[in-house]
Amino acid sequence: MAGEHLQAQARRVVTGVDGAGRSTFDSDGPTPVRRATEGFTICDIWQVEKLPVNVMDGDASTGEVLLDPPLTGFVYRVTTFPPDSEWDPAAGYAASLEALGGADAMRDGEGSDIAGLHETDTVDIVTLLSGELYAITESGETLLKPGDSIVTRGTKHSWSNRTDKPCTLVCVQCGATR
Repeated sequence: MAGEHLQAQARRVVTGVDGAGRSTFDSDGPTPVRRATEGFTICDIWQVEKLPVNVMDGDASTGEVLLDPPLTGFVYRVTTFPPDSEWDPAAGYAASLEALGGADAMRDGEGSDIAGLHETDTVDIVTLLSGELYAITESGETLLKPGDSIVTRGTKHSWSNRTDKPCTLVCVQCGATR
């Protein structure tokens, strides 16, 4: 079904300590920070402003999905990509990244014909949960299948879902410097 990725919603369960000092469930429900664009739907699970963090600190999310995490922290997110056949990556990637405050991350107009080529000042650890997704760099591509992980270290890259179904991944994005 076209647009299926727009319905993606992750569940977040958070533990804590009750008044008696016993472990408990503080919350259980849909992620409160979510953004659906034509190119992907992101559900932010948790954000940390600075490491080390106190175990009882709350989620440091600002309430909106942003491409880059805090420089001294990280964001953990679930992202669902539609099949490439459902949208125009060459035209739509810029708008999707702009919706996350990441318009300056685009690099596809800098002598490259790779749709959606972008880079961020982050180290990203990505694991594919479902579907198939091509990770694309300037010098090649590799197919990721469920259970496969990739670490991108501030390099130019793009994603391509060449199947007829959405694919979902989890990613921890850590702020980084060059």
